[in-house]
Amino acid sequence: MTHELAAAIGLPAPTAAEGPHPASSSTEGPGWWRDAVIYQVYVRSFADSDGDGIGDLRGATQRLPYLAQLGIDAVWLTPFYASPQADGGYDVADYRAVDPLFGDLADADDLVRTAHELGLRVIVDVVPNHTSDQHPWFRAALADHAGGAARARYHFRPGKGPAGELPPNDWESVFGGPAWTRTPDGEWYLHLFAPEQPDLDWENEEVHEEFDSVLRFWLDLGVDGFRIDVAHGMVKAAGLPDIGHKEQARLIGAQTLPFFDQDGVHEIHRSWRRLLDSYPGDRIGVAEAWAPSPDRLALYVRPDELHQAFNFQFLRCPWDPEAMRSVIDESLAATASVGAPTTWVLSNHDVVRHTTRYGGGRQGLRRARAAALLMLALPGSTYIYQGEELGLPEVTDLPDEVRQDPAFFRAAGQDGFRDGCRVPIPWSGQEPPYGFGPGTSWLPQPRTWRELSVAAQTGDPYSTLELYRSALALRRTLPGGPMRWLPGPEGLLALSRPGLVCTLNTTGSEIELPPPGRPLISSAAMEPVGDTARIPADCCAWWAI
Repeated sequence: MTHELAAAIGLPAPTAAEGPHPASSSTEGPGWWRDAVIYQVYVRSFADSDGDGIGDLRGATQRLPYLAQLGIDAVWLTPFYASPQADGGYDVADYRAVDPLFGDLADADDLVRTAHELGLRVIVDVVPNHTSDQHPWFRAALADHAGGAARARYHFRPGKGPAGELPPNDWESVFGGPAWTRTPDGEWYLHLFAPEQPDLDWENEEVHEEFDSVLRFWLDLGVDGFRIDVAHGMVKAAGLPDIGHKEQARLIGAQTLPFFDQDGVHEIHRSWRRLLDSYPGDRIGVAEAWAPSPDRLALYVRPDELHQAFNFQFLRCPWDPEAMRSVIDESLAATASVGAPTTWVLSNHDVVRHTTRYGGGRQGLRRARAAALLMLALPGSTYIYQGEELGLPEVTDLPDEVRQDPAFFRAAGQDGFRDGCRVPIPWSGQEPPYGFGPGTSWLPQPRTWRELSVAAQTGDPYSTLELYRSALALRRTLPGGPMRWLPGPEGLLALSRPGLVCTLNTTGSEIELPPPGRPLISSAAMEPVGDTARIPADCCAWWAI
């Protein structure tokens, strides 16, 4: 039994002729985000319209019908703003302009309008912790004198040592190396990421006013919300105290640090919530917040703050039933305490793709498919990273000369492998770039990806793409509601929600049990159900009750 059973109960995967599902309408009532499926588009790796090898807004617009047919509710776009591209666009030089690599403002407007016509919402990135070193503010700061007004927008400090030759404190960059760079006049500036990304000082009122204006600019253009990059990082502890130990910030980490998850960030998010609420159409804010615990993360989604926060505890969870159950319980309890929905995510543009994290090869793909069904069965909102619906693995053999991740160079290759999850996705054809665009692709695609393209998987009832399409179609028909755990044999996770039982076999062997209901969908082929259900190794199944 595989996902073609969806058709047997009258739920075929959407086709191009069907158009968007009514539940995705951009005019529906409030609270759409509470159980939405949101698809992350890493713009430079999604679709290239002009043949320069880099994805762009026109390419993304042309592929929006595919996303509507997949069955999602909203699209999240990574930064497409004017940028020197020192960190894939997360170093912004102009927050109100589109970088020529990706198009222009007319292209952004066209994408938003087209998405709305297809019943999709659009969420864009905003990067408030830091700017590019090419931003006019920072260029003015470098030209300013010590203590000048232009420098007050950033964290400039004198150094330590007899001649100020040492950094102001012992903070390290997330990308490796010191978090401080010295300017020609002897002062140092703070950058928690790359030197090309100087941190803003949110104690400065000009910074608040500028970002209020930036948010209004894009809301006026019609976007439906913002994913807030480093939402936990804008406020630093008073006095910028030393940390005193070597283990500091890591990408998507959970350490307690004086520059992350400070209480002062919440007043910023409250002010942005008020701004979002002043616009019609249920606009939302989503926090990319690295917090040391689910309880700390829940603070970002209190009723007067943001609408969602990424659940990195779930993403980091190993393939272990007890660990999975604990993370799910803790996540649901923490968000329930503040009346917010939980979010679930398995991959994004900063981590190794979960097909590879779960072991790679056939085992990794089996587990990735099963994890997707588990994730889609949970209450709350789900994020899908582009290409995971194709079962794409991490590209682990990129030559050093093609890499562009600044973490790779600053950390001598350690923790610097984000390029491997950013390789452009395959659409069709037998040779690279597999329909990505009319030219090449900015990162090389594996030859084996011809078998994983959208065209190759479309219509194949055993493909990962059709599994996602069927699961998303089924998910829309379910009534929703709370979940509870069910008893089961060792290694089996079983949960129920109104109308649904979900069973996940995390072991390497088949598990037999009485059928918990009528079979709906499974991530691997199952024997016909009689008096006994046989759930294969590393398999998840849904049952109607």
